[in-house]
Amino acid sequence: MLDKSCNVFIEELSSKSPVPGGGGASAYVGALGMALGSMVGNLTVGKKKYKDVEADIIELLNRSEVIMNRLKALVKKDAEVFYPLSQAYGLPSSTEEEKKHKETVLQEALIEASMVPLEIAKNCLEAIHLHEEYAKKGTRIAISDVGVGVAFCKAALQGAKLNVLINTKIMKDLELKKRIETELQEIERVGLEKTDQIYNDVEKMLR
Repeated sequence: MLDKSCNVFIEELSSKSPVPGGGGASAYVGALGMALGSMVGNLTVGKKKYKDVEADIIELLNRSEVIMNRLKALVKKDAEVFYPLSQAYGLPSSTEEEKKHKETVLQEALIEASMVPLEIAKNCLEAIHLHEEYAKKGTRIAISDVGVGVAFCKAALQGAKLNVLINTKIMKDLELKKRIETELQEIERVGLEKTDQIYNDVEKMLR
């Protein structure tokens, strides 16, 4: 999906096509946020002033690349799991048999359609934690990009949250629904608290 140009992706996102949608866009934004953190890391490596943290920054860059690759893959994955769900909504439901079949297919599709944005949220949380390290150890000349990056990751996490909830809302497996939503709630709690702290710290450095 991301092999297309940015313009094509935006055009498809704005169209009436069910994919890409909010989940994929959230993963994309999260990847962009992590990329900004990585940029700060790459600008730090090789600078004499930051020689004492260079090994830490290199390790951060390696971990950031893993998260970026996961989020990029999740752009495509979100489209793959949403398509069956969109098809399920369109199944006929005139007879009782059709209604039963539609509900079965829908409930099965809801599981993957919920788990993928949950995975996006998890990776955004990991990205946020890495931004905290970039804020502490990265070059001051690009510290604003840490703030922008973490803001992107926050938006991506919250976007992923909404894409989970729209699916768990109609999930009949109440045990699974509760498990997913409880995990999501904790991810959001930690992520938003950490993001606001990092963003505020960066803003203070700019004043």
